[in-house]
Amino acid sequence: MSWYLGRLAGFDLETTGIDVESDRIVTACVVQCGGGSPVQSATWMANPGVEIPEGAAKVHGITTEQARAEGRPAAEVVEQVVTALAEVVLAGTPVVAMNASFDLTMLDREARRHGVQPLVDTVGKDLRVIDPRVLDKQVDRFRRGGRKLEDLCRTYKVRLDGAHSADADAIAACRVVWRIAQQRADIGGIGLDALHAAQVAWAREQAEGLADYFRRTPGKEHQAETVRTEWPLIPHQRAGGES
Repeated sequence: MSWYLGRLAGFDLETTGIDVESDRIVTACVVQCGGGSPVQSATWMANPGVEIPEGAAKVHGITTEQARAEGRPAAEVVEQVVTALAEVVLAGTPVVAMNASFDLTMLDREARRHGVQPLVDTVGKDLRVIDPRVLDKQVDRFRRGGRKLEDLCRTYKVRLDGAHSADADAIAACRVVWRIAQQRADIGGIGLDALHAAQVAWAREQAEGLADYFRRTPGKEHQAETVRTEWPLIPHQRAGGES
């Protein structure tokens, strides 16, 4: 059976910002869908322990005051999210995440910050990730326009119920990869191991292309140095520079 006809586990975070090394998780969702079984969704709101910038609050709708009043301790949320993901990974279910290297790296750094065993240390080489952003850039390289989740939903005619809430984004990402796999035999017709390995290479090529674009664009040259090529997780740099 093709992988996209089985169970998928959508994963999404909403955060205080876009710096994976210093920003914090505000909301999270792990949703299991497909495979002929009912949808199972788990969502969390954390008190990140820091101020939520106004710009971030405008994106996901969670203010500092709301997070403090309604959110659970960050360490507790991070531990439960890691546990939920570890369970699906060890059950052989692929994790679907839009721009996976952001969400998985953010979760990794939060785990280390709060003394929680990181997901990669729990599941090791069993982690299989499907990233609609990487897939879309591979199968339709020259399409003009944006590549955000809302854009992909329009392109692949997928319903998005409430963009920038973690649960809506997680299920929409699953719908997008399902649609791509359904339309493209070169994506839907290969095994999960091969697809994961292919995405590692595709993501690197895509990042290198972006860095090259920055280097060639006046005023953007400095941005080339910020582009990371690792996928689906930017390795943690331990003391002394070891990864």
